Amino acid sequence: MKILLPVDGSTYTKRMLAWLATHDEWTAGDHHFTVLTVVPLIPPHAAAMFPADQLKSYYEDTAEAVFKPIRKFTAKHDMATSYVGKTGTPAEVIAKMADKGKFDLVIMGSHGHGNFMNLVMGSVANQVLARCKAPVMLVR
Repeated sequence: MKILLPVDGSTYTKRMLAWLATHDEWTAGDHHFTVLTVVPLIPPHAAAMFPADQLKSYYEDTAEAVFKPIRKFTAKHDMATSYVGKTGTPAEVIAKMADKGKFDLVIMGSHGHGNFMNLVMGSVANQVLARCKAPVMLVR
């Protein structure tokens, strides 16, 4: 199974990984995981003040800081994994990648706020659910 794991390094990412660790049916077998982190773009007026290579380095370093502990986790559990760092709006990038990459499943952490909080704040998880054609499993 081809599985997309959107991550941001938050407590919700850690909960999702802990859940995976307790379910051998996901970490064993012929599953291939793609770990995705999306770094929000620096506003254009601020980005214009930096050389392109410095911005690129910032985005790559930010993504790698999220990936570092996850690399240890996937190695420990012997999971076939690839890592992708992208920039943009998280929900939009996650949904596009899930659809274009023809993933069988998206597994992601969610903050677990009630409907009122989601109405007021919105959530990346809700936006992914609304935009994504692939099945999405939320871990709270």
